[in-house]
Amino acid sequence: MRLVIAPLVATAALLSSPAFADTVCEWMEFAQAVQTAAAPPPTAPRIPDHDRAQTQVALAMFEALNAIDRRYESYLGFAEADPAASLDAAAATAAYEVLLSHFPSQKATLDDSYALTVNEIADKRARDSGVAIGKAAAALALKAGGVDPAIVQTPYLPRTQAGVWVPTQLPVFTPFSTAFKPWIMERADSVRPGPPPALGSDVWARDYDEVKRLGGKSSKDRSPHETLMARFRITPNMMPTYRMAADAPGRRAVENARMFAMVNMIYDDSLMAVGDAKLHYNFWRPVTAIRNGELDGNPATEPDKSWEPLINTPNHPEYPCGHCILAASGAEYMKAEVGPRPAWGIRVSSLSIPNAAVQVLPSWDEWVRQVSYSRTLGGVHYRFSNQVAEDMGRRIAQMAMAKVMRPLPKAANKKR
Repeated sequence: MRLVIAPLVATAALLSSPAFADTVCEWMEFAQAVQTAAAPPPTAPRIPDHDRAQTQVALAMFEALNAIDRRYESYLGFAEADPAASLDAAAATAAYEVLLSHFPSQKATLDDSYALTVNEIADKRARDSGVAIGKAAAALALKAGGVDPAIVQTPYLPRTQAGVWVPTQLPVFTPFSTAFKPWIMERADSVRPGPPPALGSDVWARDYDEVKRLGGKSSKDRSPHETLMARFRITPNMMPTYRMAADAPGRRAVENARMFAMVNMIYDDSLMAVGDAKLHYNFWRPVTAIRNGELDGNPATEPDKSWEPLINTPNHPEYPCGHCILAASGAEYMKAEVGPRPAWGIRVSSLSIPNAAVQVLPSWDEWVRQVSYSRTLGGVHYRFSNQVAEDMGRRIAQMAMAKVMRPLPKAANKKR
């Protein structure tokens, strides 16, 4: 469910971008490639060790650059440093050290890419100073955001009756999924919503009927474009629009590092929050509800014993929607960062469709609307679940902007 940060085809706009913006973006892209290359086989047990590697990369780069060009509150309490240090060296070193710690099997690739970045910096004194700052920032970032040993991790127990078979594959939300130290929230349940609507309610009947009509594999009510939207949105790739934001004229290196750090921290907390709610309510997916429509006690919900969703149903409870909380939380933050309707549009690609082109949407709100609707079109979520998740995501983003990495008053008049 993570919104992927991956490469963007070069455009004319990139040619005029400052070099330091490229360093931050390139190392964020490279971090994703390194983690993908080091990924264990799908059959391997899930462990928490690398869940936050991307966030630690972004946070380390932010702390290193903010130490040199102090414009925001430090998240980790990292002191100001040499203002003449190389920004490129600091950012690349911070990212390199975090990645090497997480993925030592990729050392050769990391060493080569790091050398290509740092060896191009002609000013030895500035380079060496930047390297030292990057190493110190990485060491701090690697200690942040891990699993909280004080949280009791309770294994998931399938809800059943003695002697009755249930699917035996455990959900992708593991006991440690909600046991990390949140970056922003106090606890995983800080924004836990109220329960889903009662099964006898009009809201339940309305949204049951909608996903039944639009989300079925053989739906006659879903248009070809809506079918494409449901598939395109399964694994969104947001890097095209983040790259355009980072390469906008006048952006500073530290602004871009902060943007990536904030987005990743917001995503991490959003995943914790939605995992907590899903496991707490354990609400049934459309494929279960629609095939068992007579069990809900609502005369307005007709069962369909052979109904199947358009896309594969994720292996975890339904309520609330994970894609929706991620889209809404990221959009809420980015609206404050670049405006609700940036001139370049919201540019999104997809890893769900091979060789997908970039789609351009007019606004962040339209992006959120399409993500939520796509989950109903795919037959895996109800509208009420999408709406609740959107609200949760916006609250987390607002909480982040109010609490962490806030701009310093002196930064408005500071020159570099």
